[in-house]
Amino acid sequence: MEKISKSAKLYLALVFIVLYAPILYLIFYSFNSGGAMNNFESFTWEHYAAVFSDTRLIMILINTVIVALLSALLATIIGVFGSIGIVYMRNKSIRNSILSLNNVLIVSPDVVIGASFLILFTMLGVKLGFASVLMSHIAFSIPIVVLMVLPKLQEMNSSLIDAAADLGATRRDIFTRVIIPFIKPGIFAGFFMALTYSLDDFAVTFFVTGNGFSTLSVEIYSMARTGVTLTINALSGIIFIVTLILVVGYYFINQRGKNPVGMGGRK
Repeated sequence: MEKISKSAKLYLALVFIVLYAPILYLIFYSFNSGGAMNNFESFTWEHYAAVFSDTRLIMILINTVIVALLSALLATIIGVFGSIGIVYMRNKSIRNSILSLNNVLIVSPDVVIGASFLILFTMLGVKLGFASVLMSHIAFSIPIVVLMVLPKLQEMNSSLIDAAADLGATRRDIFTRVIIPFIKPGIFAGFFMALTYSLDDFAVTFFVTGNGFSTLSVEIYSMARTGVTLTINALSGIIFIVTLILVVGYYFINQRGKNPVGMGGRK
């Protein structure tokens, strides 16, 4: 493998500085005892305490976590079965069409997806709130899960399934003892990615949320419109740290998936 040149390293470092400097600047001033981001007076936790002492904000945080966990779980279940259906689909043209549609949903602008869901829920008479947000998050998370699980299924040798069938395994046994253990890294990766996307989503949620329900991203936007305070810095810092933990978790799961342990065999 060729060594990365110094100019490439410098460019990469510059990119990371441009991306992360504003975030670090925001988090740095979340510990400022002053009320602005132009003069750091002294270190304090008061802005973080203000976040956790706000009952309404805590409820919004709980709403956000519940929606993220439920949508990630349901999207993972649907995405796993969908990926298996796509892999074992005999008609290649239909399979390629479904994969193309799946990829279109991933690259489509969030504004378009959010507006589409708003029109759909309005036509169906679905009340905007928890249900509409949850269904929307499930819908845009499914393609992400499929994208994570599908490569693992394609890596799987069909002889494993044939061998299990020859040994008398039922379809249920093949699914639970052969397929699921093999694609487990992809399943966890898809779950964490769906969870991260749900926690971070703003555009789609903004369109489909109702007056009595909100998530952190929408709430931060509403707070920022009335004037940026350091409480928003603290809240944004918390969200960034949680997201970072999820991404790091996904990375380790992905690395583990690239070095699979032998399945139940003895030397």
